[in-house]
Amino acid sequence: MGGLCLVRAAGLVVTTAAEVFDDLETLPPDCAELFAAGARHSFQLGRPWFRAVLTEAMPAGARALFLLCRTGKGPGVLFPLRTLAGGARLEGLSTLYSCLYQPLAPARASPAELRAAGQAFGDFCQGWGTVRLDALDGDWPGLPPLLEGARAAGLAVLRFNHFGNWYEGVAGRSWAEYLAARPGALRETIRRRLGQAERDTRTTLETIDSGAGLEAGIGAYEDVYARSWKGTEPFPRFSAALMRAAAAEGALRLGLLRLDGRPVAAQYWVVAGGRATVLKLTHDEAARARSPGTVLTAAMIRDLLERERVAELDFGRGDDAYKSLWTGSRRQRIGVVLANPRRPAGLLALARHRLGRPVRNWLRG
Repeated sequence: MGGLCLVRAAGLVVTTAAEVFDDLETLPPDCAELFAAGARHSFQLGRPWFRAVLTEAMPAGARALFLLCRTGKGPGVLFPLRTLAGGARLEGLSTLYSCLYQPLAPARASPAELRAAGQAFGDFCQGWGTVRLDALDGDWPGLPPLLEGARAAGLAVLRFNHFGNWYEGVAGRSWAEYLAARPGALRETIRRRLGQAERDTRTTLETIDSGAGLEAGIGAYEDVYARSWKGTEPFPRFSAALMRAAAAEGALRLGLLRLDGRPVAAQYWVVAGGRATVLKLTHDEAARARSPGTVLTAAMIRDLLERERVAELDFGRGDDAYKSLWTGSRRQRIGVVLANPRRPAGLLALARHRLGRPVRNWLRG
C-alpha cells in the first residue's frame, strides 16, 4: 500500500512516496539507518525496543503499522504506529513504559523534507477522525516541521502535557559530587544504609549486564516484584522481553540486592548513548526497614558514575515524589492529537479542546 504526493515547502517541491508495512521484518533494508539514528538518541527508538513492544506490549486486537514516507534518495521518515478496535483507531507505537517516542528520521533530514513527510503522514491520517501521538519531546527540532506538514494536510494539531521526566546531567561528576547535591535526609540515609549493607556479610549486591546469569536474574526480579507493593503489570512479560533485548545489545544493567541469598530489591536500567535510564525498580515490603530500594539505587548510580561515566541519569516516566530526590531537573513530555475536522470524531475533539478544561470539568460534574 502506498502513494505519491507533491509537497511545496519553503519554495521547494518535494516528492513524497508513502508506503505501509505491517511488521518490522518487512521494512526495506535502508530503514536500518533510521533505527540506528533513533537508538543513538534513545534505546526506546531502536529496533530492539519496538520488537519487544510488538512481542509483549500490544493491547488486545492491536496491529502494527509502519508508515514510511520517502522524501528523497535516503530512507525518509518512518512513523511507527498501531491500529486498535479493528482498525477504527490509529495511534503512535508507544506504551505505558515509553519515556520517549518520535518518528524516526535521519539526522541530515532538512526542515523541508520533514514538512513533506508530515504532510504525507497527515494525508494518510485522513482515514481517521483523530490520531494520537504521545511521549513526545516538545523540544525535538524535528517536531515543528512535521506538525506543520500535518496542518498543511488539513488536520488540526491539539497539544497536551503528557508526563514529567526527571533527569540530571552528570557528565564528569564523581559519586561524591553527585551525593553532595542530594537532599540532606537522602544523603544521610545513603551514607548509613549503604555502609551497613556493604559491611554486612549477609548482604550481597549484583549487577547483570549480559547473557551470563540473565535468566536467573530475570527470575529474581520477578520474585521481588511479586513481593512488592506494586500491582499486576498490564503487560507482565514485557520487562523480561525488554531485559533480554537490552542484554543482547549490551545495554542492560539489572541490579539485585540479596539478603541471606534471597533477593529483596531489584531494578533494571538501560544504558545507551551516554544516558542511563531506570525503567523499573521494586523491593520486598517485608525488608522495608533496611531501605533496600535506596541501597540498591545508590549502589547502581555509584557504579554508573564511577565505572561507566554516564552523562545523564534518567528516572523515566512520571512525577513520583522520590524522583526529585535523586535528580534535579524535569522536562515535560507532550502529546498531540491530530484532529480531522471532516469527520465527527475530529469535530468532537476540536470542540472539547476549545471548551477548555474548566468547562469540560463542569460538564462532567
